[in-house]
Amino acid sequence: MGERRRYDSRFKAQVALEAIRNQQTISQIASQYGVHPNQVSKWKKRALEGLVELFSDGKERREKDQQQLIDE
Repeated sequence: MGERRRYDSRFKAQVALEAIRNQQTISQIASQYGVHPNQVSKWKKRALEGLVELFSDGKERREKDQQQLIDE
């Protein structure tokens, strides 16, 4: 079995943005960048989830952090 390839965050963001734009299929994007289609989908999902947190206010984030501490 081959070695795992590591991609930097800039590359992942670029691929995820291509997927979010929906101008090509996931398979086309994966082929263009030389990654597996499942990986493109995962990066797209992470990017979209990250956008929600990016635009949330600090109060929501603090409450979430406090709840995590309580749960632990």
